[in-house]
Amino acid sequence: MTQAPSIRAAIIPVTPFQQNCSLVWCTKTMRGALVDPGGELEKLKAAVEKAGVTLEKILLTHGHADHCGQAGMLAAELDIPIEGPHEDDRFWISRLEDDGLRFQMECKTFEPTRWLVDGDTVTVGEQTLEVLHCPGHTPGHVVFFHRDAQFAFVGDVLFQGSIGRTDFPMGNHQDLLDAITQKLWPLGDGVTFVPGHGSTSTFGQERASNPFVGDAVMARG
Repeated sequence: MTQAPSIRAAIIPVTPFQQNCSLVWCTKTMRGALVDPGGELEKLKAAVEKAGVTLEKILLTHGHADHCGQAGMLAAELDIPIEGPHEDDRFWISRLEDDGLRFQMECKTFEPTRWLVDGDTVTVGEQTLEVLHCPGHTPGHVVFFHRDAQFAFVGDVLFQGSIGRTDFPMGNHQDLLDAITQKLWPLGDGVTFVPGHGSTSTFGQERASNPFVGDAVMARG
């Protein structure tokens, strides 16, 4: 008999940018979190209710509007905490309302309940996710990793066949490459990841074929 997974996740694309908000939950307690609820809150609340999950917190990978523009609004409505990102993204969170106007999205600034640093952990029900600080796309970007399930939420650090943009204010291309190769690759080729946009992939697949950060590309420098 196959043992039921201890943690599950569902992807709910939101905002005009089709950002992959994820609902992640502990199957034992049915308590969960939304990772990067950038917008379309009614859609997200309906998905939580349909899954039968009790939402206990919000987790944020970084401070861009499509990932966290409505996180503060949801947290206030449901009286739940916000954990993440790293405080180096305070710059981005402070300008959410201006960025929202630019992208025709309703966004509100907020103060996370807890800023995260590399090596922290966050809990979802009885499950624990490790926090890795992975700057480059933004200075305060973090990744959430569930070691037992070999599963990660990487935000806009890495995509299937691509990597995060670094041409925004405070972006750094070398920091991003270092974060991917020094923080993510050591977690193992078998790790499946949910990116901030697009399809899921594995670290092994990206090491083999990613044109920006695959092993062959990096070996050529």
